[in-house]
Amino acid sequence: MLKRIFFSLLCLWTLSAAGQIRFGYLSYQKVIAMMPEYKSITEKLNTLKDKCNEEAKKSEDELERKYAEFLQGQRDFPENILQKRQNELQSLINSGLMFRRETELLLRNAERDMRKEVENKLNQAIESVGQEQGLAFILNTDNNACPFINKSSGLDITYNVLVKLGLAKAQPIAVPESTTIIQKTDSVAPQSDPKQAIDSTVTENGFLQHVDDSLLKTINPSDK
Repeated sequence: MLKRIFFSLLCLWTLSAAGQIRFGYLSYQKVIAMMPEYKSITEKLNTLKDKCNEEAKKSEDELERKYAEFLQGQRDFPENILQKRQNELQSLINSGLMFRRETELLLRNAERDMRKEVENKLNQAIESVGQEQGLAFILNTDNNACPFINKSSGLDITYNVLVKLGLAKAQPIAVPESTTIIQKTDSVAPQSDPKQAIDSTVTENGFLQHVDDSLLKTINPSDK
C-alpha cells in the first residue's frame, strides 16, 4: 500500500513539474460498494462463511465432548485406552486447525474470484471517464491516501463513474435562456410594408418640392 501511495505521489510531482495537469479522484471502495454485483457477491460470501462456521462449530463441539469424557474417565482408563483417547483428542485438534486454515484460504480465493469481475467492470468505467475528461490519471482516496486535493486541478469523478455504470442519471444540458429570447425576438420581428415605404417616400419628396418652390419665390420675387 505504501509503495502505491509513493508511486502515485511521485507521478503527481513529475507531471506537476512539467506543467498544469488535470487529474481525477474517487473512493474506489465507496463506488464498488454501490454496485449491485458487489452486493450480490457479499451476500454469497456471507452465506459461505456461515456454512464454514457451522461446520467448524460441529467439529469444536465434538472436541469439547470428547475432552470432557477424557477428563471424567482418565483416572480409570487403562494405559492403552488413555493413550488412545489422547491420540483421538490430538487428531481432533489437528483436524480443527486444518479445517480453519483451509476455510480461510477458500474464503479468500472465493472473494478474490468474485471481486475480479466486478472490479474489471468498475475499472473500465473509470478509464472511460478519464479518457472523456482528458485526465492525466485518477487517484484512489481510500485509506486517507490523499488528505488534501486542490479542486482547481483535481476532479471528483464519483458521479461521472456512477453515470457510466448506470447507477445515476446524467444531468441534462441546460439551454441558455438568453439564446431562446434572441431567437424569439428574431422570429417575431415585424417586416416593413412596401406600400407604406412608398407612401412615405412620396410624402417626403412632396414636402421637399414645396420647400424648393418657396425658396425660389423668395429669391425671384419678380415671378409673382
